Amino acid sequence: MDKHIKFMKEALKEAKKAEAVSEVPIGAVIVCEDKVIARAHNTKNQHRNALKHAEMLVIDKAIKKRGDWRLTDCDLYVTLEPCPMCAGACINARLRSVIFGAYDEKAGCCGTLYNLPVDPRFNHRPEVVGGVMEAECASILSDFFKNLRKGAK
Repeated sequence: MDKHIKFMKEALKEAKKAEAVSEVPIGAVIVCEDKVIARAHNTKNQHRNALKHAEMLVIDKAIKKRGDWRLTDCDLYVTLEPCPMCAGACINARLRSVIFGAYDEKAGCCGTLYNLPVDPRFNHRPEVVGGVMEAECASILSDFFKNLRKGAK
């Protein structure tokens, strides 16, 4: 679990980068052989593009760095439970595991609404670990939206 906390802290650093530019604070890192090989955070608003989720960006960076779309020896750490698109990308990239912080009751597809990674009909099933540093990961999101609502008033 210490390893999970270490790398979730790195994902939280990315989430803070997103928050600093008024993006929803979600961060992600991909780890291979106990080293971070890619980092990313949400940039949906900045790019006005629904595909710019932290997970999609970090998977793309890791693939480019490795020169292979198969990330079978890599682990994704992300501050929020992946949505259907991102859970599908994790399966398609053949990630070894997905470790997330906060559960997402509105779009989570790694156990909350659906559990895509464990569906036996897929040809790859990454291991999923949820709730790592859950309070910290949830707090950065709830504080962001609280402040956003205050600013709208």
